[in-house]
Amino acid sequence: MTGPKTNEREGTRAVLRYAGMSAFKVRQVLDVVRGKPVHEAADVLRFVERGAAEVVAKVLQSAVANAANNEGLDPEELYVSACFADEGPTAKRWRPRARGRATRIRKRSCHITVIVSRMPETELARLQARRRAENLSLRQRRVEATRRAQAEGASRRERRHPEAFAAPAEAEGAEPEEAEAGQATEAGQATEAPVATAEASPGEHEAADAASEEEKGI
Repeated sequence: MTGPKTNEREGTRAVLRYAGMSAFKVRQVLDVVRGKPVHEAADVLRFVERGAAEVVAKVLQSAVANAANNEGLDPEELYVSACFADEGPTAKRWRPRARGRATRIRKRSCHITVIVSRMPETELARLQARRRAENLSLRQRRVEATRRAQAEGASRRERRHPEAFAAPAEAEGAEPEEAEAGQATEAGQATEAPVATAEASPGEHEAADAASEEEKGI
C-alpha cells in the first residue's frame, strides 16, 4: 500500500520552486533534518557544509513562520514531518569541444518542499521534561558560579585590605583587656588611699612633737 500523496500530507508547508540546483544534492541535506525538531534542524543546517543547506534553512524558516502565523502553532512544538525535492525543468546548454564537436551541459532545477507539524503529546512531554532538566542544571551552574565569584571576591578584598578585616577582631580582643586595666586602676586607687592616710599620720605626730618641744624651750 502506497503512502499519502505529496499534496495530501498533513502539516504546514513551504515550497520553493525552480531552485537552481540538482534535486540529488538537495536530497542529501533533507535526509539530515527529516524527523527532527525545528530548532534542532535549524542548528544542524547552520553547520552542514553543503551549498543547498542555506536554501533548505530558508525554506524551513518559511514553513515555521506559516505555521505560527496561519495555524497559530507554537514554533517550539514543531518538527519536520516531511521534506522532499522534486526535479524541475532542465536547461540545455552546449560546450565546444575538440574537432568541432560539442557536449551538452544540463542546468538542473528542483522544487523543494518542507512540511512541519506539531509533535505528538508523548514527544512533547519528553521534550518539556528534558528542557526542565536542562534549565535546572543551568540554574545550578549559575548559582555555583555566583557563589564561587563572591567567595573569590571576598578573599581578594581580604588580601588587599587585611587591616579592615583585622580591626574588628582586635577591637573585640581589646575590650576584655581594657576592662581588666580599668579594674586594676580602680583597685590601685582604692589601695593608695589608705596608704596616703597612713603616711600622713606620722607627719602629723612629728609636727605635734616639734610644737610641744618649742613650748618647753620657751
